[in-house]
Amino acid sequence: MTLKTYFSAIRPILLIGCGNMGSALAKGWLRHGLPPTALWVVDPAPFDGQLDEMKAAQWVASSSALPKDMHPSVIILAIKPQMMTACLPSLNALNSNGTLVVSVAAGTAIKNISSHFAPSAVISRAMPNTPAAVGKGLTGIYGGANMAANNKSCLHALMEAVGHVLWLDDEAQINSLTAISGSGPAYIFHMVEALAAAAEAEGFTPENASMLARETMIGAAALLDSSESSAGELRTRVTSPGGTTAAALDVLMGDTSLVGLMREAARAARRRSVELSKSD
Repeated sequence: MTLKTYFSAIRPILLIGCGNMGSALAKGWLRHGLPPTALWVVDPAPFDGQLDEMKAAQWVASSSALPKDMHPSVIILAIKPQMMTACLPSLNALNSNGTLVVSVAAGTAIKNISSHFAPSAVISRAMPNTPAAVGKGLTGIYGGANMAANNKSCLHALMEAVGHVLWLDDEAQINSLTAISGSGPAYIFHMVEALAAAAEAEGFTPENASMLARETMIGAAALLDSSESSAGELRTRVTSPGGTTAAALDVLMGDTSLVGLMREAARAARRRSVELSKSD
């Protein structure tokens, strides 16, 4: 089913917060056929020219400016965890029977969100990542205890429109998923920065170093995307015994290995996600 099946001007998506993640999702939905009239955005920041494709959506600075008779099909909470307590009470009046409330905020547990809504509210959590803006996202979803089949199919369609979907069996898995796919794009971007820095150290200009690193990463990702082989298999194919790639991998896979660093980074991100949930 398409997004038009689930959302309309009468039963719109209400997006609370339009920062990096909120705008990534909104852009993805609109590109996937969501009618602009079926999207309302609440964000206090002035309209950003970078969001030109979203001009046709309905924008308000606060939830108090929303139509009193609004009946959103889905409320997406794309705000910082520390803003939840101040924001959620104003949204309870918009919750009607069957409204699905989805938090994409790291570290905010369902029980803490539920306390601000009527018992009939259907609360769930999703953790998309920013490649959702180009239809290449990955969203992990925990549906909660009272999610009906129609809610699940609606939420699946919403997140599948911006990439792949992974349903989780336990809410605690959100913390681990945040550490891998949620924060993961930043790790990849930093790897490109590191490769560019290595290119500069080899004598390339900053511009050429950036191009070399960027296009190498894009090309490798496209190759991985188009292949049925695992990343390990592809790595082996381009690594000739005793060659230049093998010499470099001896460093990356040595005592201070990239695998070890990545595990340590993921553990730090997961710990922070858990800390945020305890600070609600």
